[in-house]
Amino acid sequence: MELRGVEELMDLLRACRGAWDTPDGSGDPVDLHDHALQTAALLRRSRPADKELQVAGLVHDIGHLLRPGDDAGHADHAADAVRPLLGERVSRLVRLHVPAKRYLAAVSPSRGLSPQSALTLRAQGGTMSPAEAAAFERDPLAEDAVALRQADDAGKVVGLDAGVMEDWRTVLELVAARHSRLGAGG
Repeated sequence: MELRGVEELMDLLRACRGAWDTPDGSGDPVDLHDHALQTAALLRRSRPADKELQVAGLVHDIGHLLRPGDDAGHADHAADAVRPLLGERVSRLVRLHVPAKRYLAAVSPSRGLSPQSALTLRAQGGTMSPAEAAAFERDPLAEDAVALRQADDAGKVVGLDAGVMEDWRTVLELVAARHSRLGAGG
């Protein structure tokens, strides 16, 4: 699935209400809707000028909705879906949020993961080897991907009010318009 418009993306994000990262709802303690809002809000607070990073936080887990049960591939499904609308940087950040988890597990092994994230780490390739970690660090988006991952890990608080999805429409439209201009004008 490729998302072609902001309204289509908003519909998908609204469909995340009551949808979970696991088909049986046994995973993280908040649904994908609240998790998206919390992750994006944390990134807005830590990186207020980086709208693409914030949007990546908002959409990073839609792959769970697109292909339920595919923990290993959810980031790739989400990245492929948002690339035509939101551009290459947002897509790459979404794709990198899983390698960033593997990287953080390697360089900060005492750093806690949610029980569900710890469970899926193995399916996603496990802790990075030193060579994989060194290669990840050379990626120009590594620092931003780590920021996304840290917000992802922190954005799982039951009952936390992180705003409403409609508040993100303008930011999504801005990022989509910027991508459209860059794509059309080079």
